[in-house]
Amino acid sequence: METIIRSIRSDLRLSMNGVTAASMREKGVHYRMNFGVDLMRIRETADRYTPDALLAEELWKEDVRELKIIATLLYPADRFTREAADRWVDAINNQEIREQVCRNLFQQLLFAGVLVNDWGGSEEERVRTTGYWLYARLCITRATSLEEVESDLLLSRAAGDLKSGSMLLRQASLNVLKYHGRLSEGNRDEVLDRVAGFYDSADPFEREILDQLRFEFGLTD
Repeated sequence: METIIRSIRSDLRLSMNGVTAASMREKGVHYRMNFGVDLMRIRETADRYTPDALLAEELWKEDVRELKIIATLLYPADRFTREAADRWVDAINNQEIREQVCRNLFQQLLFAGVLVNDWGGSEEERVRTTGYWLYARLCITRATSLEEVESDLLLSRAAGDLKSGSMLLRQASLNVLKYHGRLSEGNRDEVLDRVAGFYDSADPFEREILDQLRFEFGLTD
């Protein structure tokens, strides 16, 4: 195991980009180590190794950007348990990792819809944000696990979070509404009903949200 991890580290060093790593630090994204490798290179590196649950768990534990992302690519979805999902979601501490783990792993899980229900109702903003992003991914791929999602309750929570003090949570909430509305005309109308009060709002933020949704759904005045 250690030999494989050392090999992965060596591969990453060959693609290291100090400028990118420094830029991320300046933007407040901190790791114990960040090679600054672009996502395409990270995926190419992961492709050289055999998917393995134990290896992925060890990589995920490392406070190294690229190793965490590779962990999301190497964990076999059929070996990933609900207990592991709850443990991993608690370890997500920035938006890039949130997006990568939702795309590379969480959306493939047969119980992804259940995770959306539970995480989308969490009192922890970081966990709720991940639940919202996961739902957006399920909508994008039109995954069968969407059938498990309690969408009415999720939309109510997301609409309420549009005014959150957290920018990440606000964006995740908006994504829930956008991607849910893209699924069908009925869904679109359902979303617009959730923000119907924004039509006569004097709040420029609410008007901007409404405009974004209408543009997303191809509606013009």
